[in-house]
Amino acid sequence: MTQRRAFPIQLDSLSGNQPKAKAKASASASRPSGAISAPRPSGLGLDSLAVRNRMVQKLAASGIQDAHVLNAMGTVERHLFVETGLVNQAYEDTSLPIGLGQTISKPNVVARMIELLRNGAAGQLGRVLEVGTGCGYQAAVLSHIATEVYSIERLKGLHEKARDNLRSFRLRNVHLLFGDGMEGFAKGAPYAAIIAAAGGNSIPQAWLDQLAVGGRLVAPMVTPTGHQALVVVDKSSQGFKHQVLEAVHFVPLKSGIS
Repeated sequence: MTQRRAFPIQLDSLSGNQPKAKAKASASASRPSGAISAPRPSGLGLDSLAVRNRMVQKLAASGIQDAHVLNAMGTVERHLFVETGLVNQAYEDTSLPIGLGQTISKPNVVARMIELLRNGAAGQLGRVLEVGTGCGYQAAVLSHIATEVYSIERLKGLHEKARDNLRSFRLRNVHLLFGDGMEGFAKGAPYAAIIAAAGGNSIPQAWLDQLAVGGRLVAPMVTPTGHQALVVVDKSSQGFKHQVLEAVHFVPLKSGIS
């Protein structure tokens, strides 16, 4: 049996004529022998299902209707992705710092974007590209609504944090990539859906190219007024249809790796 490649995996290491199966890095990769898992934050009853259920009830009250999304939000333990000192705020509808100037999005924003991404689909989505892994929380939620998730992060420190956060979940359908998210990940294309956690002045052409016909892209984008708004792009055989929705506030989209 072929051994799965260990984390971290860099995007530039995926170039060449390697078999596709070897080009994947899964969040279920085993920890090296002798390594010690970092203690996860707990306390204040945050391990209880009741706490997550209350968050889900608030999401439903705010207008989130997709049962698949609500179930995924109620399944993933958000407090395992935030800093220990902020664990008592894990299920509040607020963004929280995760280091390197980045944040974990509000639960309502995560649920809203994934609901838009699903667009009323009856079952699971197919292959999804997430641009901006961050701490790994949204990738974990996406794992419950998609058959396969490719998540790319440009900041090495956050890529490694997400890898550590997701390791114990053993999500065999989540693949973490370190690289320039503005370039997407062509080897995994075409994608049934693309979701981004950073906003630029326009949607990168690489994302549009890698989106499957019939697919949907959801991302923040800077509008002509200088403010960010959620943008939904649907791709058909005739071209692209754009919708500009509500105002949002995300970190800026940047190119390169760091």
